[in-house]
Amino acid sequence: MPARCGPAANACPRTLPTYPGRVPASPASPAPTGRVLLASPRGYCAGVDRAVQTVERAIELYGAPVYVRKQIVHNSHVVARLERLGAIFVDETDEVPESAVVVFSAHGVAPSVHEEAAARSLRTIDATCPLVTKVHAEARRFDREDYDILLIGHEGHEEVVGTTGEAPDRVHLVDGPEAVDGIEVRDPSKVAWLSQTTLSVDETMQTVAALRQKFPLLVDPPSDDICYATQNRQVAVKEIAAESELVLVVGSANSSNSVRLVEVAKDSGAAAAYLVDDVSHIDDGWLDGVATVGVTSGASVPESLVAEVLGWLAARGYADVQQVVSAEERLTFALPHELRRDLRATAG
Repeated sequence: MPARCGPAANACPRTLPTYPGRVPASPASPAPTGRVLLASPRGYCAGVDRAVQTVERAIELYGAPVYVRKQIVHNSHVVARLERLGAIFVDETDEVPESAVVVFSAHGVAPSVHEEAAARSLRTIDATCPLVTKVHAEARRFDREDYDILLIGHEGHEEVVGTTGEAPDRVHLVDGPEAVDGIEVRDPSKVAWLSQTTLSVDETMQTVAALRQKFPLLVDPPSDDICYATQNRQVAVKEIAAESELVLVVGSANSSNSVRLVEVAKDSGAAAAYLVDDVSHIDDGWLDGVATVGVTSGASVPESLVAEVLGWLAARGYADVQQVVSAEERLTFALPHELRRDLRATAG
Protein backbone atom coordinates (compact mmCIF):
# COMPACT_ATOMS: atom_id res chain seq x y z
CA MET A 1 0.00 0.00 0.00
CA PRO A 2 1.46 3.42 -0.84
CA ALA A 3 2.54 5.76 1.93
CA ARG A 4 0.29 8.54 3.07
CA CYS A 5 2.16 11.82 3.03
CA GLY A 6 1.27 14.83 5.12
CA PRO A 7 1.00 18.34 3.68
CA ALA A 8 4.43 19.32 4.99
CA ALA A 9 6.23 16.43 3.32
CA ASN A 10 8.91 17.26 0.77
CA ALA A 11 8.71 13.85 -0.83
CA CYS A 12 7.06 10.49 -0.34
CA PRO A 13 8.86 7.15 -0.37
CA ARG A 14 7.80 4.91 -3.27
CA THR A 15 7.65 1.88 -0.99
CA LEU A 16 7.31 1.46 2.73
CA PRO A 17 10.18 0.08 4.82
CA THR A 18 9.87 -3.55 5.82
CA TYR A 19 8.67 -4.11 9.38
CA PRO A 20 7.74 -7.28 11.23
CA GLY A 21 4.09 -6.20 10.98
CA ARG A 22 4.10 -5.97 7.17
CA VAL A 23 3.79 -9.67 6.34
CA PRO A 24 1.31 -11.44 4.03
CA ALA A 25 -1.76 -12.86 5.72
CA SER A 26 -1.67 -16.60 6.24
CA PRO A 27 -4.18 -19.14 7.49
CA ALA A 28 -2.40 -19.11 10.87
CA SER A 29 -2.59 -15.33 11.13
CA PRO A 30 -5.38 -13.67 13.12
CA ALA A 31 -8.16 -12.07 11.12
CA PRO A 32 -7.28 -8.45 10.34
CA THR A 33 -8.83 -6.17 12.93
CA GLY A 34 -7.38 -2.77 12.11
CA ARG A 35 -4.58 -0.64 10.78
CA VAL A 36 -1.49 1.11 12.12
CA LEU A 37 -0.55 4.69 11.28
CA LEU A 38 3.21 4.97 11.68
CA ALA A 39 4.49 8.52 12.21
CA SER A 40 7.49 9.79 10.30
CA PRO A 41 9.78 11.29 11.41
CA ARG A 42 10.23 9.43 14.69
CA GLY A 43 13.07 8.02 16.75
CA TYR A 44 16.70 9.14 16.80
CA CYS A 45 17.48 12.78 16.12
CA ALA A 46 20.89 14.04 15.01
CA GLY A 47 21.94 15.00 18.54
CA VAL A 48 21.06 11.60 20.00
CA ASP A 49 22.75 9.75 17.14
CA ARG A 50 25.89 11.84 17.71
CA ALA A 51 25.87 11.22 21.47
CA VAL A 52 25.42 7.45 21.19
CA GLN A 53 28.11 7.22 18.52
CA THR A 54 30.41 9.26 20.77
CA VAL A 55 30.25 6.69 23.56
CA GLU A 56 30.63 3.78 21.12
CA ARG A 57 33.67 5.29 19.40
CA ALA A 58 35.23 6.33 22.71
CA ILE A 59 35.05 2.74 23.98
CA GLU A 60 36.62 1.51 20.73
CA LEU A 61 39.38 4.14 20.89
CA TYR A 62 40.30 4.26 24.57
CA GLY A 63 39.08 0.84 25.69
CA ALA A 64 36.62 0.02 28.45
CA PRO A 65 35.62 1.40 30.79
CA VAL A 66 34.58 4.82 29.54
CA TYR A 67 32.66 6.86 32.10
CA VAL A 68 29.54 8.83 31.21
CA ARG A 69 28.14 11.56 33.44
CA LYS A 70 24.35 11.02 33.65
CA GLN A 71 22.46 9.01 31.05
CA ILE A 72 23.97 9.82 27.66
CA VAL A 73 20.38 10.05 26.33
CA HIS A 74 17.12 9.37 28.14
CA ASN A 75 16.40 5.82 27.03
CA SER A 76 16.84 2.80 29.28
CA HIS A 77 17.55 0.37 26.41
CA VAL A 78 20.27 2.57 24.91
CA VAL A 79 21.92 2.97 28.32
CA ALA A 80 21.79 -0.80 28.99
CA ARG A 81 23.37 -1.60 25.62
CA LEU A 82 26.20 0.88 26.16
CA GLU A 83 26.81 -0.57 29.62
CA ARG A 84 27.26 -3.98 28.00
CA LEU A 85 29.85 -2.45 25.66
CA GLY A 86 31.83 -1.01 28.58
CA ALA A 87 30.30 2.33 29.57
CA ILE A 88 29.94 3.17 33.25
CA PHE A 89 27.27 5.76 34.03
CA VAL A 90 27.79 8.03 37.04
CA ASP A 91 25.88 10.95 38.53
CA GLU A 92 28.84 13.26 39.21
CA THR A 93 32.44 13.67 38.11
CA ASP A 94 33.80 12.86 41.59
CA GLU A 95 32.75 9.25 40.92
CA VAL A 96 35.18 9.05 37.99
CA PRO A 97 38.77 7.91 38.74
CA GLU A 98 41.36 10.64 38.21
CA SER A 99 42.74 10.88 34.65
CA ALA A 100 39.97 8.61 33.29
CA VAL A 101 37.85 9.37 30.20
CA VAL A 102 34.42 10.87 30.89
CA VAL A 103 31.71 11.75 28.36
CA PHE A 104 29.22 14.53 29.13
CA SER A 105 25.66 13.69 28.09
CA ALA A 106 23.67 15.17 25.21
CA HIS A 107 21.70 17.34 27.66
CA GLY A 108 24.66 19.59 28.48
CA VAL A 109 26.42 20.54 31.70
CA ALA A 110 27.06 23.73 33.63
CA PRO A 111 30.52 25.38 33.45
CA SER A 112 31.16 24.25 37.03
CA VAL A 113 31.12 20.62 35.84
CA HIS A 114 33.91 21.35 33.35
CA GLU A 115 35.86 23.02 36.14
CA GLU A 116 35.41 20.03 38.45
CA ALA A 117 36.57 17.66 35.71
CA ALA A 118 39.65 19.77 35.00
CA ALA A 119 40.54 19.85 38.70
CA ARG A 120 40.57 16.03 38.71
CA SER A 121 42.55 15.77 35.44
CA LEU A 122 39.74 13.96 33.69
CA ARG A 123 39.87 13.50 29.92
CA THR A 124 36.53 14.98 28.91
CA ILE A 125 34.50 14.48 25.75
CA ASP A 126 31.54 16.85 25.50
CA ALA A 127 28.63 15.16 23.70
CA THR A 128 26.22 18.05 24.39
CA CYS A 129 23.77 18.40 21.50
CA PRO A 130 24.81 21.42 19.40
CA LEU A 131 21.26 22.77 19.69
CA VAL A 132 21.60 22.77 23.49
CA THR A 133 25.01 24.41 23.15
CA LYS A 134 23.27 27.18 21.20
CA VAL A 135 20.91 27.83 24.13
CA HIS A 136 23.90 27.98 26.48
CA ALA A 137 25.51 30.59 24.25
CA GLU A 138 22.28 32.64 24.26
CA ALA A 139 22.19 32.50 28.07
CA ARG A 140 25.78 33.81 28.27
CA ARG A 141 25.01 36.62 25.84
CA PHE A 142 21.91 37.77 27.71
CA ASP A 143 23.91 37.57 30.94
CA ARG A 144 26.64 39.81 29.49
CA GLU A 145 23.97 42.30 28.40
CA ASP A 146 22.54 42.29 31.95
CA TYR A 147 19.13 40.78 31.12
CA ASP A 148 17.05 38.70 33.47
CA ILE A 149 16.58 35.37 31.69
CA LEU A 150 13.24 33.57 31.91
CA LEU A 151 14.05 29.92 31.18
CA ILE A 152 10.96 27.91 30.20
CA GLY A 153 11.49 24.32 31.27
CA HIS A 154 11.01 21.60 33.85
CA GLU A 155 12.71 21.88 37.23
CA GLY A 156 15.45 19.31 37.73
CA HIS A 157 15.78 18.34 34.07
CA GLU A 158 19.47 17.97 33.22
CA GLU A 159 19.23 20.40 30.32
CA VAL A 160 17.65 23.06 32.53
CA VAL A 161 20.33 22.53 35.20
CA GLY A 162 23.09 22.96 32.61
CA THR A 163 21.60 26.10 31.04
CA THR A 164 20.94 27.66 34.43
CA GLY A 165 24.59 27.10 35.32
CA GLU A 166 25.66 29.44 32.51
CA ALA A 167 24.07 32.43 34.30
CA PRO A 168 22.89 31.31 37.76
CA ASP A 169 22.33 34.85 39.04
CA ARG A 170 20.16 35.84 36.07
CA VAL A 171 18.04 32.77 35.27
CA HIS A 172 14.45 32.39 36.53
CA LEU A 173 12.84 29.01 35.83
CA VAL A 174 9.31 29.20 34.37
CA ASP A 175 7.67 25.77 34.53
CA GLY A 176 4.54 26.46 32.45
CA PRO A 177 2.05 29.33 32.10
CA GLU A 178 0.79 28.94 35.67
CA ALA A 179 4.25 29.89 37.00
CA VAL A 180 4.33 33.29 35.29
CA ASP A 181 2.54 35.26 38.02
CA GLY A 182 5.26 34.45 40.56
CA ILE A 183 8.17 35.72 38.45
CA GLU A 184 9.89 38.87 39.72
CA VAL A 185 12.72 40.59 37.84
CA ARG A 186 15.04 43.52 38.49
CA ASP A 187 13.99 45.58 35.47
CA PRO A 188 10.90 44.69 33.39
CA SER A 189 12.45 46.44 30.38
CA LYS A 190 15.46 44.05 30.41
CA VAL A 191 13.90 40.60 30.22
CA ALA A 192 14.53 37.78 27.70
CA TRP A 193 13.24 34.24 27.41
CA LEU A 194 14.87 30.93 26.51
CA SER A 195 13.50 27.40 26.61
CA GLN A 196 14.43 23.79 27.15
CA THR A 197 14.77 22.22 23.70
CA THR A 198 12.44 19.25 24.28
CA LEU A 199 9.20 20.95 25.33
CA SER A 200 5.77 20.96 23.74
CA VAL A 201 5.78 23.69 21.11
CA ASP A 202 2.17 24.65 21.86
CA GLU A 203 2.61 24.85 25.64
CA THR A 204 5.83 26.83 25.26
CA MET A 205 4.08 29.40 23.09
CA GLN A 206 1.32 29.63 25.70
CA THR A 207 3.95 30.33 28.34
CA VAL A 208 5.64 32.94 26.15
CA ALA A 209 2.27 34.65 25.58
CA ALA A 210 1.68 34.79 29.34
CA LEU A 211 5.17 36.16 29.91
CA ARG A 212 4.70 38.82 27.23
CA GLN A 213 1.46 39.91 28.83
CA LYS A 214 3.32 40.46 32.11
CA PHE A 215 6.51 41.80 30.49
CA PRO A 216 5.53 43.64 27.24
CA LEU A 217 9.19 44.35 26.40
CA LEU A 218 10.15 40.67 26.59
CA VAL A 219 13.01 39.87 24.18
CA ASP A 220 12.92 36.69 22.08
CA PRO A 221 15.95 34.44 21.53
CA PRO A 222 17.63 34.97 18.14
CA SER A 223 16.16 31.66 16.92
CA ASP A 224 13.66 29.07 18.09
CA ASP A 225 15.10 27.10 21.01
CA ILE A 226 12.85 24.04 20.69
CA CYS A 227 14.82 21.64 18.53
CA TYR A 228 13.79 20.74 14.99
CA ALA A 229 13.37 17.05 15.89
CA THR A 230 11.07 17.79 18.82
CA GLN A 231 8.91 20.00 16.61
CA ASN A 232 8.85 17.52 13.72
CA ARG A 233 7.83 14.63 15.95
CA GLN A 234 5.05 16.67 17.49
CA VAL A 235 3.71 17.65 14.04
CA ALA A 236 3.85 13.99 12.97
CA VAL A 237 1.99 12.72 16.04
CA LYS A 238 -0.71 15.36 15.52
CA GLU A 239 -1.37 13.94 12.05
CA ILE A 240 -1.75 10.34 13.19
CA ALA A 241 -3.62 11.17 16.43
CA ALA A 242 -6.46 12.81 14.52
CA GLU A 243 -7.27 9.42 12.94
CA SER A 244 -6.32 7.08 15.80
CA GLU A 245 -8.34 5.81 18.74
CA LEU A 246 -5.08 4.71 20.40
CA VAL A 247 -1.55 6.13 20.11
CA LEU A 248 1.49 4.25 21.38
CA VAL A 249 4.58 6.39 21.99
CA VAL A 250 7.74 4.32 22.40
CA GLY A 251 10.07 5.99 24.89
CA SER A 252 11.32 6.02 28.46
CA ALA A 253 9.51 7.83 31.26
CA ASN A 254 12.43 10.22 31.90
CA SER A 255 12.47 11.35 28.26
CA SER A 256 10.90 14.80 28.17
CA ASN A 257 10.26 14.80 24.43
CA SER A 258 8.60 11.36 24.61
CA VAL A 259 6.31 12.43 27.44
CA ARG A 260 5.35 15.51 25.42
CA LEU A 261 4.38 13.30 22.47
CA VAL A 262 1.80 11.53 24.63
CA GLU A 263 0.36 14.89 25.69
CA VAL A 264 0.27 16.16 22.11
CA ALA A 265 -1.46 12.98 20.92
CA LYS A 266 -4.22 13.35 23.50
CA ASP A 267 -4.64 17.04 22.70
CA SER A 268 -4.85 16.25 18.98
CA GLY A 269 -7.77 13.84 19.01
CA ALA A 270 -6.56 10.43 20.18
CA ALA A 271 -9.01 8.83 22.60
CA ALA A 272 -6.06 7.26 24.46
CA ALA A 273 -2.28 7.58 24.31
CA TYR A 274 0.36 5.70 26.30
CA LEU A 275 4.11 5.88 26.78
CA VAL A 276 5.70 2.43 26.54
CA ASP A 277 9.38 1.70 27.17
CA ASP A 278 9.11 -1.41 25.01
CA VAL A 279 6.61 -4.00 23.83
CA SER A 280 6.39 -5.59 27.29
CA HIS A 281 4.64 -2.46 28.59
CA ILE A 282 1.66 -2.71 26.21
CA ASP A 283 -1.67 -3.89 27.62
CA ASP A 284 -3.80 -6.06 25.32
CA GLY A 285 -6.90 -4.42 26.78
CA TRP A 286 -5.92 -1.10 25.19
CA LEU A 287 -6.92 -2.57 21.80
CA ASP A 288 -10.55 -3.21 22.73
CA GLY A 289 -12.75 -1.50 20.16
CA VAL A 290 -9.76 0.12 18.44
CA ALA A 291 -9.71 0.20 14.62
CA THR A 292 -6.65 2.43 14.15
CA VAL A 293 -3.49 2.50 16.27
CA GLY A 294 -0.99 5.33 15.88
CA VAL A 295 2.67 4.53 16.59
CA THR A 296 5.60 6.89 17.07
CA SER A 297 8.74 7.15 19.18
CA GLY A 298 10.75 9.74 21.04
CA ALA A 299 13.99 11.25 19.79
CA SER A 300 16.18 8.91 21.87
CA VAL A 301 14.51 5.63 20.83
CA PRO A 302 16.21 3.08 18.54
CA GLU A 303 14.09 1.90 15.63
CA SER A 304 14.40 -1.73 16.74
CA LEU A 305 11.99 -1.03 19.61
CA VAL A 306 9.40 0.36 17.18
CA ALA A 307 9.79 -2.72 14.98
CA GLU A 308 9.02 -4.94 17.96
CA VAL A 309 5.86 -2.94 18.70
CA LEU A 310 4.73 -3.32 15.08
CA GLY A 311 5.34 -7.06 15.28
CA TRP A 312 3.29 -7.26 18.48
CA LEU A 313 0.42 -5.39 16.83
CA ALA A 314 0.60 -7.55 13.69
CA ALA A 315 0.26 -10.68 15.82
CA ARG A 316 -3.04 -9.24 17.06
CA GLY A 317 -4.43 -8.44 13.63
CA TYR A 318 -3.00 -4.95 13.04
CA ALA A 319 -0.80 -5.87 10.08
CA ASP A 320 -1.77 -3.01 7.76
CA VAL A 321 0.96 -0.43 8.45
CA GLN A 322 0.61 2.92 6.72
CA GLN A 323 3.47 5.36 7.13
CA VAL A 324 2.43 9.01 7.51
CA VAL A 325 5.26 11.32 6.45
CA SER A 326 5.09 14.92 7.65
CA ALA A 327 8.73 15.97 7.15
CA GLU A 328 12.10 14.65 6.07
CA GLU A 329 15.22 15.02 8.21
CA ARG A 330 18.75 15.06 6.78
CA LEU A 331 20.64 16.96 9.50
CA THR A 332 23.74 15.32 10.97
CA PHE A 333 26.28 16.53 13.53
CA ALA A 334 30.01 15.83 13.58
CA LEU A 335 31.46 13.94 16.55
CA PRO A 336 32.84 16.09 19.41
CA HIS A 337 36.12 17.75 18.50
CA GLU A 338 38.05 16.05 21.33
CA LEU A 339 37.12 12.63 19.96
CA ARG A 340 37.78 13.60 16.33
CA ARG A 341 41.22 14.90 17.33
CA ASP A 342 42.18 11.62 19.01
CA LEU A 343 40.73 9.53 16.17
CA ARG A 344 42.87 11.49 13.68
CA ALA A 345 45.95 11.03 15.84
CA THR A 346 45.36 7.28 16.02
CA ALA A 347 44.78 7.05 12.28
CA GLY A 348 47.98 9.03 11.68
